[in-house]
Amino acid sequence: MKVSGLIYVVVGLVALARLAELLYARRNTRRLLMRGAREAARGHYPLIVALHAGWLAAMIVWRRPDGYVNVYLLGAFALLQAARLWVLASLGPYWTTRIITLKNAPLVARGPYRFMRHPNYAVVAGEIAILPLAFGEIAVAIVFSILNGFALVWRVRRENEALADRRRLADGDVGIEATNG
Repeated sequence: MKVSGLIYVVVGLVALARLAELLYARRNTRRLLMRGAREAARGHYPLIVALHAGWLAAMIVWRRPDGYVNVYLLGAFALLQAARLWVLASLGPYWTTRIITLKNAPLVARGPYRFMRHPNYAVVAGEIAILPLAFGEIAVAIVFSILNGFALVWRVRRENEALADRRRLADGDVGIEATNG
C-alpha cells in the first residue's frame, strides 16, 4: 500500500490520542497532588514531551512519499495501542505522564503490572520503533529509539527511587499490610 496521505492520518490520530492522554494525566496529577502526592524528577518532563513531539514530527518531515506501508507493522502498532489502553485502565486514577507518588498508596499489581514493573515504557519503546518502521522510516526508528532508551534508563531509575518506600510497604518490609485497589 502506498504511503501517500496515510501517514498524515495515522500520525494525526496518534497525536490526538496523546493530547487526550495528556489531559487525562493532568487531571489525575492534579487530583493526586491534592491528596498529598509528590512529584519526583520534575526537570526531565519537558525533555520527555519534546522527545515524543519530535518523534511524531520526524515521521512527517522525513516521510517517503514514494514509500510503502507495512500493514503487518501497522497492525503491531495497533496491538500496542490496545496494550497502552490496558496500562491506562489498570492504573486508572494513578496514571500520569509525570513521576507522581502518593505515600502509603498501594502499588498497582493488576493488568500488565502482574507481569512487569513498567509495562507502559515497554509499550512506548515498541511504538517508537514500530510506527516509523511501518512507513519505511528506518532512521527515525533508530534515532528516536536510542533517544528514548537514554530517557527511559534515567526515568526508570528516578521512578524506582520514588516508589522504593511504597514497594517496601507492598513487600511487607515495614510491617503494614497493603492491598491493591
